Amino acid sequence: MASSPDHTPHPTPEPPDGDSAAAPAQGPERHGRVRLRRAAVPAVGAVAAVAALAILTAQGALGVQFAISGMPFTVTASSLDGTGFAQFGGLDNMAEGSPNEGDTGGQVLVVTSVIDDATLTDLCQSVDLGGTNLLIKAGWGKEKVKASGLTTDSTQLSGDAAFRNIEIGNDASTLDKVRTKGPIGVFSQQADTVHIDNLRQTNYATTAAVFRLPGLKLGFSESGCP
Repeated sequence: MASSPDHTPHPTPEPPDGDSAAAPAQGPERHGRVRLRRAAVPAVGAVAAVAALAILTAQGALGVQFAISGMPFTVTASSLDGTGFAQFGGLDNMAEGSPNEGDTGGQVLVVTSVIDDATLTDLCQSVDLGGTNLLIKAGWGKEKVKASGLTTDSTQLSGDAAFRNIEIGNDASTLDKVRTKGPIGVFSQQADTVHIDNLRQTNYATTAAVFRLPGLKLGFSESGCP
């Protein structure tokens, strides 16, 4: 109930000397502490998720197919259309003693994107080799790049995306819109279809059951993908 305008609250009495530690926290302090505890929950969850991924990888539950080089590469496409789409967290590992491991221990936390059947227009892939770039292009003519069972392990992804029948927050082990399932207890999302314009990814690994690259061109360039 709201207090009347002329009501003056009584001041809170000061605790006697030596009892300040035992005095109960007043309203504002208590709310502040509650907010602090709540704010700490996402951080704790993130740490727990990373630890869980590390354990799952050590047990082979994530199904890592090869040791990554640890050299990121850029992938761009003017458009991507996919049927059967899912994303979930993963952990990639470099070969033991890799010079690219830095202070990561040879591990990279990634988002794994799975597309059962994908079509890409104006595909470009570039790897910075230090002073020059290995450049691969395909699907820039009438024929488009086709892939089935496509997976990409990314640390960055951008574009203008649209999904049909998307579900967010699934347990990755229960995915049913794609032919691949993720590990139990890991956050995921899935959709019947995905369309992305101006796709750009920073990837550490790509796999596919079938990858058709019409008009393939490979060479070296001073610049990478635009």
